[in-house]
Amino acid sequence: MADSGTKRILVVDDEEAILASLSYALQAEGVEVVTCTGIGQAVEALVAERFDLVIAEIRVLGANVVEGLELLTFIRQHYCTEVIVMTGYGLGEIEERAYRRNALTYLNKPIYIKELLRTCTRLGIPVKKHLVS
Repeated sequence: MADSGTKRILVVDDEEAILASLSYALQAEGVEVVTCTGIGQAVEALVAERFDLVIAEIRVLGANVVEGLELLTFIRQHYCTEVIVMTGYGLGEIEERAYRRNALTYLNKPIYIKELLRTCTRLGIPVKKHLVS
């Protein structure tokens, strides 16, 4: 388990390659990254541990957009953590719905790692400096 100074990030996506890439990019000194492939697994992780940031694909395997947005609502109602929503199915209506549910930001895939890391920096989460410059 992480010490109190460690920042924790939960990444939810059903694509292993994306989980691996984001985990690598986000892993830095003082940061622990936990990955989940589904909504149920994400909820279990949220109940068990504290996270400083959740980055979630809203269309994970076995879930539709509404269920993905419900995960966002669940997190914002029960936890003091920021949520970044990402998707490969960018639709203006879905983006609006995500922001109405208090998403910190909405990212279309492919994710621009520098943009994601800048957001982490603004949240006080350490990042690998060579990936931002």
